[in-house]
Parts: sequence; structure tokens; C-alpha cells
Amino acid sequence: MSAFTPLPLGQRIPDRPHAVSCSLPTMRAVRGYEEKDPAITQHLTSGYPRFVVHPFLRQLAQHLATELHLAGETLWLASSPAMARGLAAYLGERARVIAAGQLAAVAHPDLPALNTRAKGFLQNVGGFLSSRAAEDELVRRGLLPAAAAETLFSGDPAAEIRRHLQPAFPAIEPAQLQLATCGMNAIYAAFRAAAELQATRGRTIWIQLGWLYLDTIALLEKFTATPADYVYVRHVSDHDALTRLFTKFGSRIAGIIAEVPTNPLIQTPDLPALAQLARAHGALLLVDPSVTSVFNVEVLPHSALVVSSLTKYTAPDGDLTAGLVVVNPAHPDAATLQTRIAALLEPPYPRDLARLAAQIPRTPALLAALHANVPRVVEFLSRHPGVRDVFWTHQLSSRRAYQQIARAPDAVGGVLSFTLRGPLEKFYDRLRLPKGSSFGMATTLICPFMYLAHYDLVTTPAGIAALAASGLDPDLLRLSVGTEPAEDIIAALAEALD
Repeated sequence: MSAFTPLPLGQRIPDRPHAVSCSLPTMRAVRGYEEKDPAITQHLTSGYPRFVVHPFLRQLAQHLATELHLAGETLWLASSPAMARGLAAYLGERARVIAAGQLAAVAHPDLPALNTRAKGFLQNVGGFLSSRAAEDELVRRGLLPAAAAETLFSGDPAAEIRRHLQPAFPAIEPAQLQLATCGMNAIYAAFRAAAELQATRGRTIWIQLGWLYLDTIALLEKFTATPADYVYVRHVSDHDALTRLFTKFGSRIAGIIAEVPTNPLIQTPDLPALAQLARAHGALLLVDPSVTSVFNVEVLPHSALVVSSLTKYTAPDGDLTAGLVVVNPAHPDAATLQTRIAALLEPPYPRDLARLAAQIPRTPALLAALHANVPRVVEFLSRHPGVRDVFWTHQLSSRRAYQQIARAPDAVGGVLSFTLRGPLEKFYDRLRLPKGSSFGMATTLICPFMYLAHYDLVTTPAGIAALAASGLDPDLLRLSVGTEPAEDIIAALAEALD
């Protein structure tokens, strides 16, 4: 019998107002969530903040729309006036910036196409108002009695966060550890700064190395100069393909974006070789180590820019979002990039920073627990006849590449993925583990990753073929191992597999 209690549909994970995940306990719930089936969505009070507009934001937007007489319009609450201006410019002449006290918002006619376009922009660039900022504004306006009680750091939270990040970047001055409202905003700011700088040199081509997280792919699709300036190299180990690209387009290549390791296949490229190729041709290498965390891999010496989500691992309770950008100080463009990025980043809301500063001291203990649990879970899955493939940082295909940047032999991170020999739905519906998005939490989380990230692809023959060309099974499961006893996690998996 599993030690885990199944969570009902829509329950926040953790059960707190600002949780970044929520329970999707069956494949019917997953499909209903993606298809916006009212029978499912009515149970979802919240979800990952960039994908599900937080109820505090919805309540505040509705109140402001009534107060400002915006009947027939949609109102989006942005993280800053600059973000609101960016969204309005992206939407065009039918959108306008609205100032409401200290808040910045964008209004436009309530039309499905405009709504989809606006939400997609804010999701991709990490531009939504913080749920804590919305909560505080609702309290200020008398619409909530008080903010939910939580542990906050009482000193200078930004300084405290940087103090804990410093061991991962010993050559960096604390002020150069640039904090963002979420990981995607960190990626957006770094990419836009690098792209704008390289464009002045006639360099506009960007290379996506391996399958990346969906919003990173969206940034490349939306913000490269032309479709021809976005190039996808499917396999992270295909150094020959990269060499051919640089031979043909070297003077026009602006940079490479790589996750190290990738999400969700946990593949690691030969980062030193990749860095040498980029440097030789004047390209910028932007590296995202979020899957295992900046504490597990040393990537800055090989990169022009390092971007990372601090939602993962440094916030083990799973109730905030934050991001980080670090510029390699040895890079010739370091000063210029630092300045440009600072102008583009969305600063975290103060209470989010205070919450992160209260949690980040637990990161070493969290990682130690995950590093003990993950190999045991991998061993179980690898031996089980119902499991076809297991992907993790020490998988044979890229283990050597990972180990050359790992800070310690056991620094394996907390994420693995696997595929089944049997039907996904039967296994997923029987499984008692918490089921939801995100990773790097103290709580174990599992999700049918491709269904949540690329539902448009898993539901069409052309999409399935595109996934197959990149080595992705539509039924792949991503497992974020938590700090619960490994035997309990394994028992839950075994129960569902049998």
C-alpha cells in the first residue's frame, strides 16, 4: 500500500494560496484542463502562475474593470509599467495601457484572438503581476481581510538570496547576480539583450540546441528577426551539425540557447566543446541549467550568459516564482550585456523576495535528499519490465558530458523522465503520487509532460511525427523526485505498474 494519499482534482500543491502547482489526478483531468472543459476547469482554483491566471489577479482585474468602466474589454495586470507598454505594443492599436494607482495594466476588446495573444505574450516573457502583489492590493482595497500568513525573511531579502547563490558563482560580485520575477523573464531579458546586441553586428541567427522548454521555444519563434533566423538542431550531441552551421553561417550566427541538461529528456551536450565553437565564431552561448540547478553544475565558465529558474530547488515549498541571470565577467561583452539585461528584467515583488529568502537556506539539504533518492528510483524503474526507457543526468548517452560539468559525482539533480511499455492512462490514473506541473520541490511531483507542455502536438498525427523526430514519446512522464523516503516513492510507482 502506498504511503501517499491521492490528491483531489484542483488541490493546490502545496495547499497554500501561492502554490505553483495543482493536482491533475487523471488523464481525463489532464485532457480536460488542456481542452478547457468546464467540468474540469471549475475545480482548478489555481495552477502554474504563467499558465493559469491566479484567482487574486482575476479578482483584482474584475474589480478594476468595474471601477474603470471597462465593459466589453479584457484587463491584464502586468508586472510593471514597462511590461504593460511592451504588451500593448505587441497587441497593436486595439490595446492601451491603463494606470490604476501603483498598478499597470493593459485593456483591449474582449475578443478570443486578442485574449489568446495577450496571455501568450505574458506567459512567454514572464510578465504577469505577482499573485502576492495582487493579494496585497486586494487587502489595501478592503477586498481581502489580510494576506495569508507565511514565513518571510525580515532583513534585506535580495542580499540574503545573493549570499546563498554566491557559492555557485564565486567569481561574481553579488550585485551582478540579477534577479527576475520568474525564470522565463530571466531567459527573455537575457535573450533579448543578447539578440539586440548581436543584431548591431549583423548577427541574427539563433540556434536552439535540443528540445527546450516550450516558452523558450516560443521566444525564439516570436522574437527572432525572420523564420529563417531560427534554427533547430534536434540532437544535443550532434556537434557535426553545429559545425556545418557555423561553417556556412558563422558570421551571421548570434548565439546558441541550450538547456544543460534538457527538459524533459535530461540530455547534456558537450558544453566545453560547444563553448569553444561559439567563441571561435563570435556567437553568444546562453545556458539554462534549471533542470538540475546552478548548485549542481558549473556552467558559467563555458557560457556568455547563464539563466535559471529560482522557482526550482531554491524555493522547495513551491509557492513562488523567481529567476536569475548571470553574465560571465570574462566575456568581452560583459559590461554591455549586464546593462542591457538590467533594463529588460522585471524585478521580483518584494514579498516574493522575502519568501524566497526564507526558503533558500534549505536548498543544500533539499539537494542532498534528492541526490540520495534519485539513483534508487532510477534503479527501480530501469529494472521494472513495465518501463521502457529512463532518462536522467547519468544516462549512458550523455553521462560523460554531464559529469564534466557536475560539481560533485552525486550531484544528479531531482528530475528524471521515463516511458512505459503499457498504456499511459492505466498507470497514471492508478498512481498515488502527487500529479502536477513544476519540479525541484520538497514534494514529489509527476506529470505527463508532453500533454501539459505540447498538447497540440500529442493530439495530431503531424505533431506526433514531429515529436518522434526529436526522440520524444508523447506518453513520456516527467518525475520530480521529492524528499519523501525513497522506498515510499518506489512503492507508489510499483503499485501503479503492477
